[in-house]
Amino acid sequence: MAVWDAIVLGAGGVGSATAMHLSKSGARTLAVDQYPPAHANGSSHGQTRIIRQAYFEHPCYVPLLQRAYDLWHQLEASTSQKLFHRTGLVELGPRDGIVIPGVLQSAKEYSLPIEELSPSTIHERWPGLRGDEKWGGVIEQNAGFLRVEQCVQAHLDTAKRHGCQFLHDCTVLDWTSDQNEVKVVTDRGVETAARLVIAAGPWTRSLFPILSPHLRILRKHLYWFKPEKESFREQNGFPCFFHETPQGFFYGFPCFNGTGVKVARHSGGQLIESPDSSSTKRKPQDDQDRQLVIEYANQYLPGLGSNMTSTAKCYYTSTPDEHFVIDRAPGHPNVTVVAGMSGHGFKFASALGELASQMALNTEIPFDLTPFTIRRFAS
Repeated sequence: MAVWDAIVLGAGGVGSATAMHLSKSGARTLAVDQYPPAHANGSSHGQTRIIRQAYFEHPCYVPLLQRAYDLWHQLEASTSQKLFHRTGLVELGPRDGIVIPGVLQSAKEYSLPIEELSPSTIHERWPGLRGDEKWGGVIEQNAGFLRVEQCVQAHLDTAKRHGCQFLHDCTVLDWTSDQNEVKVVTDRGVETAARLVIAAGPWTRSLFPILSPHLRILRKHLYWFKPEKESFREQNGFPCFFHETPQGFFYGFPCFNGTGVKVARHSGGQLIESPDSSSTKRKPQDDQDRQLVIEYANQYLPGLGSNMTSTAKCYYTSTPDEHFVIDRAPGHPNVTVVAGMSGHGFKFASALGELASQMALNTEIPFDLTPFTIRRFAS
């Protein structure tokens, strides 16, 4: 007889949302995480994450994003917190590149409000943003950023209010399942449940080895600059930004809480075997990445300056096609896996948690999840 209706492995971005939706549904839920709540050791930290709907990666994400927007608003209302800062997002890049055509395609297909602007017009409106005059530019006003740690904590707090139990600072050693139940072995003992959800970010490789060959872990670096000009502040109307450049993809956020303008490189990253590997601890810095970010800032963010005040790291867990995995584990119909967010998943966390809950409880799924199946890797 299962003690829990569901166990969630991982209590970060997706795991915390899954725990909340499961517990709100009335399921007896246990969430297990090897670190304290809203920790800074995985993929869901670093103050901010961009949220947007005109999705250049593929239009198939837009319906899921629309649901995510609804759920973030509901979380804000239920917790009386401001989690979503609607600053707008300016995107710049070649007209025949990846970003601009992708944004325009998604906006057209789903009638999303965006404004096309030339790089010179963008620079006039926001002198801290610059692009090649041959490029295209768009602004999505209904975009902005999420306060990532606060979002995770809000999900955790809501889950707890609805009866979810947590095991933090607890390591999962193994899990097994049959048609009747799932057993999870931790360093504190064995827990049993009717269903299991794996939402463990970069630790999915060790917790779900069948998927391991299709997941790459990249250590990514985040940088904060003290701006030379006040125009880079959110209160002065500065937006989030994303550039597709010859050196790769770069993105950033306005200064909103005194810690500076956050800038990072979406491309690249240091390939590592596991987030706990000794190599991670030996070389936390990426000098080439830092130099590329500085050069990007000098070229495309005039007036930002070079006063870097702090840095941090996080992880991308990427699939070969950079699309998510949202599926039941092959051979384990009572095990749901959400993985491979590929560096663009946090904005979806509210909706992915709801989806994982629906899959675990065998309720109706209102989205086409064909692009996110595990079996796509078989070919």
